[in-house]
Amino acid sequence: MKPVIDAIVFDLGGVLVDWDPRYLYRKIFSTEREMEDFLSTVCTAEWNECQDEGRSITEGTEVLVRDHPEYESQIRAYYGRWQEMLGGVITGTVAILEELSRAGIPLYALTNWSNETYPIARQRYAFLELFSGIVVSGAEKDRKPFASFFRLLVERYGLTASRCLFIDDNARNVAGAEAAGLHAVRFQSPEKLRRALDGYTIAGGGPGTGH
Repeated sequence: MKPVIDAIVFDLGGVLVDWDPRYLYRKIFSTEREMEDFLSTVCTAEWNECQDEGRSITEGTEVLVRDHPEYESQIRAYYGRWQEMLGGVITGTVAILEELSRAGIPLYALTNWSNETYPIARQRYAFLELFSGIVVSGAEKDRKPFASFFRLLVERYGLTASRCLFIDDNARNVAGAEAAGLHAVRFQSPEKLRRALDGYTIAGGGPGTGH
């Protein structure tokens, strides 16, 4: 018997928004190896998560410049040219989101995102208006994959964790959602997401109803 879902929760970056620091740093470094070395040792994902969790961009930048003065200009470009990391929307996923919205499915977003850069996305992406609620890590000073962040979403909007489906491209975050009692799907492509939705009965209609 298929699990019944009352609400669907989307991650944003990597699921609906094509965001990648490489879009910027390919313009800055002359080789892929130099770029990858920089992103794995200087402007790392772990460093970025500190801003996602509420540390100010100014503080995060100055800490890194102090530790890696030889890369000062490249470090300052991370947020100084942050918009160049945005590659547009993932159209196939936005189409699914729109179908679910038309079917009346309650939709939410749970995103690891700096509260200082999120307003740029809010202005740029009209599909964000389809969500009944959006929880941004930088504003809450909490983030995925911690169970407390998932509980915050569930409690704030009066949801039932076991009747929510969470979609994220990061396996660690998918595991975090499952540990918090939500159903979860790892996003790989819009086509695979459609097939995954067929495994659920989604109240109200839309993809995944099995109708």
